[in-house]
Amino acid sequence: MKSVNMEIDLKVPAQKAWDAIRDSASLFPKIMPSHFKSIEVIGDGNVGTIRRIKYGEGMKMATHESERIEALDETNMTVTYSVIEGEALNVFKVIKATIKLLPGADANSCRLSWTAEFEPAGNRIPPSDSIEEATTNMFKAMEGYLLLGNNGENASCKRQL
Repeated sequence: MKSVNMEIDLKVPAQKAWDAIRDSASLFPKIMPSHFKSIEVIGDGNVGTIRRIKYGEGMKMATHESERIEALDETNMTVTYSVIEGEALNVFKVIKATIKLLPGADANSCRLSWTAEFEPAGNRIPPSDSIEEATTNMFKAMEGYLLLGNNGENASCKRQL
């Protein structure tokens, strides 16, 4: 399997970033509507939950995707998910990613670690720098939203990643 590992420093506390990630079904379409049309959650946000994502015109690589939560550790702020449906599976047989929040330099920052494992379905593999750029842009948009004073929570959608 091929893998991409990256870390992104965020200027928000780890718990605030974790709450936003856990509420990404509500949050991401709001802060990046050109990339996320909608995210439908099937389940309670725990292991086994499915997220059906409809991408917007800003997402050039796919129009839709379904992901399943494979592992979740609230205490260690870690979630692992796999892609189970969508155009990406034309390029990869397996896509599995883990997001983990780590302490930052101070209480008002954190480091987001994103690791993805890919098993190619053929010879066509997107360059890792385009995957890293898209991932960085997504989490930096989340950081920007939170820095504007938004708390990243929506009472009706909280904990639905």
